[in-house]
Amino acid sequence: MKSLLLNPKPINSIIFPSKTQNSPRFNPHPFPNLHIQSRHRWIRRRNLSTAVKAVLDSATVEQFGIPEFDFRNPSLSSSYRSSKLTRPNQTVLDAQTRVCTGPTQTKPLDEEQAFKVFDTILRSARGEIKDEEEVSKAQMGAFFAAMTIRANAFPEATQWSEGEMRAMKTFWPLLVRVLPPDIVFIADPEGLMMGLGSSIGPQFVGNGTSEMRLVGALREVLAGGHLGFEEVQGVLKEVLPFQEEGEKPHGASEALLAAFLIGQRMNRETDRELKAYCLAFDEEFGPPPIADVKSLTHYGEPYDGNTRFFRSTLFVAAVRSCYGESCLLHGVDWMPPKGGITEEQMLKFMGANISLSPFNAKKLLEDEEVGFAYVSQREARPSLYSLIGIREHIKKRPPLATTEKVQQYVKGEEGALSMTTRLRSSMTKGIPVNYCSGFRSLDISSTSEPGGVTRQGFSLEVNAKDYGFQPTDTPRTDRSVSRNIELGLAALSGEKGPAYDRIVLNAGMVDHLLGAEGAEDISTALDRARDAIDSGNALKRLLNYIKLSHKVS
Repeated sequence: MKSLLLNPKPINSIIFPSKTQNSPRFNPHPFPNLHIQSRHRWIRRRNLSTAVKAVLDSATVEQFGIPEFDFRNPSLSSSYRSSKLTRPNQTVLDAQTRVCTGPTQTKPLDEEQAFKVFDTILRSARGEIKDEEEVSKAQMGAFFAAMTIRANAFPEATQWSEGEMRAMKTFWPLLVRVLPPDIVFIADPEGLMMGLGSSIGPQFVGNGTSEMRLVGALREVLAGGHLGFEEVQGVLKEVLPFQEEGEKPHGASEALLAAFLIGQRMNRETDRELKAYCLAFDEEFGPPPIADVKSLTHYGEPYDGNTRFFRSTLFVAAVRSCYGESCLLHGVDWMPPKGGITEEQMLKFMGANISLSPFNAKKLLEDEEVGFAYVSQREARPSLYSLIGIREHIKKRPPLATTEKVQQYVKGEEGALSMTTRLRSSMTKGIPVNYCSGFRSLDISSTSEPGGVTRQGFSLEVNAKDYGFQPTDTPRTDRSVSRNIELGLAALSGEKGPAYDRIVLNAGMVDHLLGAEGAEDISTALDRARDAIDSGNALKRLLNYIKLSHKVS
């Protein structure tokens, strides 16, 4: 088994690879009736829905049994946001952007901003704001948790500003009369706010066993403290899946849950806390299935997608599957805060089944004509998927966002996995784009290493120019799902250009970094990726996936 992780154990996995080295390989051959040059013209000149159908028509929809496309599918990533989700109050959300973050990144509100925010919260709590302008309890929980943690644990520069102090002094005597007890507890757990001596915070224990456990943990978080592995796991299993108040007899309020999630992130969660988030729901439906493949790469793309640049991972997976490097992609239809393009949106637009269980995904991984699969968090981890609404209302990314990409070993554009061929900017600060760090497993068994696997670490910055790529700007998609698919299909059809180069670079470099068989030499690995595309095999794999995803059961 070859895999590359940031952790000794493949945590938060959906499917594990078996250790067999004898899985049959698919013999690449050109896609029948595949007229690449004519398809280039179709893709360039028509809108995406027509272009996709044109690619499929070249092989005949009837012959391969691919379902008709739903041309009503939206082409912008923002359109995939569920209409059932309530929108947060923008005034308070803007404030959360500033204060619901780390000890050094927080930007205190000035007096005008603070007065506006507290006035908005007061009017909402009094029922004077309705519908989508209302401040949700999740927003209040996150905002007041941030204020409490900043007062208790942050350095002086990011504690309350004088303007925030004056606003709190003005509004707290009014707020404490109208806010529900759980939010008063979050804002004033010790009952000492502004010298009023309230007993609500100190005496608050929550409603039911689930809230009682959450409140106990939250007291430590609000003081700037950390929790143990078992404590975090226990809280998560008690309160998830989240349901609206009144729907779950033993659930927890969204204010408390939002405070817990943002509070742990603001305190900079420890390794043991992150491990708890990763493992809490690994067996939500029982033990994960074992895929009978020689290697399996889990792609840890950010679930909130890309909003600016071409997202290549789906097409990279199709390429790598051509020579036996199986790939598992996982994500969601739409996720805050970015709400960008995701693999699920692209697959849905192209007509694939996006509701595969991990067991059905296993079958596609093992299929000699496919070799890759996508699993939605909605199907594999519904408890975690239930938090999407709350995640939008807390604004900043919670610890879960880190666990969703825990196996990410490439720092690509937009924080994603895609390396770029553009030149590095001289103004870049911090970790550069195309920085890769992680480890590969070797074929030599060793009981001295975790899991009995010998690991070889690596750390490097990939300069695409060193491997013969001409520097090019990354194609922009600007939330357009259709544009992202158009670029990917054109590249898999053999059309040379920036998208083609990025797919080749990312496929070949991943093979090399993983220590994949036949990829010891980078040039050879890149040539193999090019061959998978130019032969038509990679495109065939993608079309096979669209077709067969509806047939597995």
